[in-house]
Amino acid sequence: MTGEARPRGVIGRIYANLSFLLGGKAIAGIFSLAYLIIAARVLGPTDYGILILVHGYALAVGGIISFPGWHAIVRYGAPALAEGDRARLWRLMRFTALLELGAGLLAVAVGMVLAPVIAPRLGITGDAQHYVVPYSVAILMTVRTTPAGYLQLLREFKLLGLHHAVMPACRLIGAIIVTALGFGLTGFIVVWLVSSIAESVSMWIMGWWVARRHDPDARLFQANSPDAPGIRAENPGLFRFMIFANADTTFAELSPRIALLAVGWMLGPTAAGLFSIAQRATVIIAQPAQVLAQAAYTEFAHLIASGGRGAPLRRALFGSIGVSMLAALPFVVLIAMFSREIVVLLGGEAFAGAAALAIWLLAGRLIMLAAPQLSSALIALGYAGWSMSANIVSSVIALPLLPLALHKFGLIGSGYFAVFESTIALCALVILCLRMTATDRARADALPLG
Repeated sequence: MTGEARPRGVIGRIYANLSFLLGGKAIAGIFSLAYLIIAARVLGPTDYGILILVHGYALAVGGIISFPGWHAIVRYGAPALAEGDRARLWRLMRFTALLELGAGLLAVAVGMVLAPVIAPRLGITGDAQHYVVPYSVAILMTVRTTPAGYLQLLREFKLLGLHHAVMPACRLIGAIIVTALGFGLTGFIVVWLVSSIAESVSMWIMGWWVARRHDPDARLFQANSPDAPGIRAENPGLFRFMIFANADTTFAELSPRIALLAVGWMLGPTAAGLFSIAQRATVIIAQPAQVLAQAAYTEFAHLIASGGRGAPLRRALFGSIGVSMLAALPFVVLIAMFSREIVVLLGGEAFAGAAALAIWLLAGRLIMLAAPQLSSALIALGYAGWSMSANIVSSVIALPLLPLALHKFGLIGSGYFAVFESTIALCALVILCLRMTATDRARADALPLG
């Protein structure tokens, strides 16, 4: 396969993968819009803010402590699959699964211990405060990346697309039931918890089902745990790669989660409710890029495993970025022109104050549209440390300014912060990615931190 043909084939497969994932995202988006309208209108800004803060606390703790393994499965599983070494692939997955489960249980324990201290500072009061500790079980929703990585490696993007709709569907059904029975905030908290657990369990079921078709004799869990030195020998650089890839994911997702908690901490649950609605009004422009990066990462890994670096990888990378830009453009124009109408549609007149903030968050998301693909390319090349460095730099520089922005400007300060941080992160990722794809082979002067 020539260098010219290869990236075209990669881009074509990325588009095909994207179509499956976006199909699931479209269904999930409809369900999400429906349950959001129900929850926001039934609860109002304050109680809706409490619901989001309870869930956001679990997300933040899980994001910091959990240890996802899907990047490693795709990157190190691709050459194993190409060589027909299924046994090596399953040894790798056993290791990542045990690591992920152990970190997930630790995260749940930490979440439960800290909940009584953190919840009152976030403005979570009344009956809702009693649910913050048990809601920490929702952190287990993050423990699902091993089967997700396996499905990506085998290009089972139809199932991955279907999985996107699981949690929104559960939330929508639950929201309708809770509203009909008048269970209020407590009912919504229970529904959000059950939906989070369903999201994780369903992914493991899908992974098991695919494994039964492709590797019927394989077993993920066995009496003997994977031998760490043996895993390291079979997958050179695995441990460092996982540490850096996990840190990269953590720091990439840290700011949005911390921003919500910071708003609740400094301005109260009502402001957190407005912030959440503004986020949801603009998240639609970021989702195609995130989904595309998920689809592209698999193809980048396969392309690199077959010797494609430098110019072929750049063409595939910038082609995928162009698609995400085009996909987002209509939504950018729509949100920019009708921000007030959109936030009122989502939450009612009580949330109209989120309109101005939505414009600033929109600008921040627009700046970051290329970031997921740039990170995917760096991680697929084995430079997870560099991708992590870009996210760390932006977080270290920007995050300390968030409380200052909230104190000086109020809620709109979170929008100013989003634009500032996005600009720093994107500049760092572009510079690093251009450097690491400068030649058709790995640069001699680049330090492969992953």
